[in-house]
Amino acid sequence: MRLPQRVKIVEVGPRDGLQSIRRSVPTALKIELIDRLAATGLKCIEAASFVAPLRVPQMADSLQVLQGIGRRPGVSYPVLVPNLRGLHDALQANISEIAIFVSASEPFSQHNLNCSIAESLQRYAAVCPEAKQRRLRVRGYISCVLGCPYQGRVTAADVAELAGRLWDLGCDEISLGDTIGVGTPKQAQSLIEVIQRQVPLERLAAHFHDTYGQALANVLAVLECGLSIVDSSVAGLGGCPFAPGASGNLATEDLLYMLQGLGIETGVDLDRLVEVGEFISQALQIPNGSKAATALLGRRQKP
Repeated sequence: MRLPQRVKIVEVGPRDGLQSIRRSVPTALKIELIDRLAATGLKCIEAASFVAPLRVPQMADSLQVLQGIGRRPGVSYPVLVPNLRGLHDALQANISEIAIFVSASEPFSQHNLNCSIAESLQRYAAVCPEAKQRRLRVRGYISCVLGCPYQGRVTAADVAELAGRLWDLGCDEISLGDTIGVGTPKQAQSLIEVIQRQVPLERLAAHFHDTYGQALANVLAVLECGLSIVDSSVAGLGGCPFAPGASGNLATEDLLYMLQGLGIETGVDLDRLVEVGEFISQALQIPNGSKAATALLGRRQKP
């Protein structure tokens, strides 16, 4: 094993997590969640999405959220943009990092982006140069890297080719998303082995959903390959609204508990993170999706 000494956690709860909540989440609650997450030591918190409000109504207040948070020095607050208009809207929020997203599956691209894979790349061929001109960092997401709800199997070669295209467009980091959570550790490792021929390993991130309970196992598998960037969502919030059958994201608390057990540094305070997860779960009146948080909170309550 060649486990990294330090892992960068990219917290996606305020965007990827909250966008799947059907009822409207108050702007003030979103702001408080982001500020509480920043206080745990997290250095990258995906804060909002500048997509069409009709597509994702939950993100309609993204500008107000970005204007309301108390930005901490050293913390990045990336935002998702689907096209040039999204970029221009996001620029009003004093951003320093954007995220773009493509699918490794043609039918999923049509369902999620209302365009083909080629058309999505054409959009970003306009977005990325302008973002770079404005000195913005660019993160690329690839969804359905280990399977698609519409076409089933997705090949590693197709994902690698797409990752290479994003790298050529100027992405600083590329996150590989198992959108429906069907991947297993061996598949995850094989994918990394193929993609790192196109993109430097240190620029790759993993984004696993826990539909089949494989998220932590998959993270450990790619850490053994040397990958050192992992996406997760506080309290396990999330699940893609455009992917039938997709369950929640990997809980940041569970990820952090495992990383601590492996002796891997993150700079994040687990106790404070557990408190944030419990806060947002109670505020949204939903179960806390973190097994580690449930166990740790239960231990505290015992006499």
